Amino acid sequence: MVKDLSFSYNSKAVLKKISFEVKEGEMVFIIGPNGSGKSTLLKCLNGILKGKGAVYIGETDLRRLSKREIAKIVGYVPQRCEVNHLTVFDTILLGRRPHMGWNIEQKDIEVVKKVIKLLNLEKLSFRRLTQLSGGELQMVTIARALAQEPKILLLDEPTNNLDLKNQIEVMRILDEIAKKEGISVITAMHDLNLASLYADRIIMLKDSRIIAMGGTEILTTENIERVYDVRVSILQHEGKPLILPV
Repeated sequence: MVKDLSFSYNSKAVLKKISFEVKEGEMVFIIGPNGSGKSTLLKCLNGILKGKGAVYIGETDLRRLSKREIAKIVGYVPQRCEVNHLTVFDTILLGRRPHMGWNIEQKDIEVVKKVIKLLNLEKLSFRRLTQLSGGELQMVTIARALAQEPKILLLDEPTNNLDLKNQIEVMRILDEIAKKEGISVITAMHDLNLASLYADRIIMLKDSRIIAMGGTEILTTENIERVYDVRVSILQHEGKPLILPV
């Protein structure tokens, strides 16, 4: 639960009194124009940035947890993926660091293998990150976050720079993981149509505030024009709104 969360950079307000709850296994999309506070909100939700107000995970106040304790329950996938010469397996194993002592335990190996299977990465396990495509690299970054065994998964523009096929594949897998594993997935995204396809709930931000929150029914011409200052037309496709620029 997020309650009255506010954050400022050098006295400039970026988030103002943000409040919402996320259910177990729910896919929540945060949408809004550049500078609306989407990325900042994600960083406040995992303790990278310290805002005013409160963020609760279950009954636990995030402010009372160490970085290591937060990493055990919150996975974070940033916009930019770091590329190095590690193998896919070793990269995903890094996600176990919050749980590990001095040695790698059998459970750590088992969790990594489970995540690799879940994301269909078996054939890539011993390839180096420098050998991967953009879509493959994004999957590995998500896998590393899932290896933390989080209750909440935060993703910042996970489909950036991906072709249409990989965009759909990433979102399909995230939706499947949320439903099967009961992980709450919170995604900051620009693509309104992808959000419409996969969202259980949408949060629309503008000028540091929540403008609208709810299911896909909030994707109205009025709300989109208010948030993005652009006129759109909305069609219905299989019960989901399809947003087209006018």
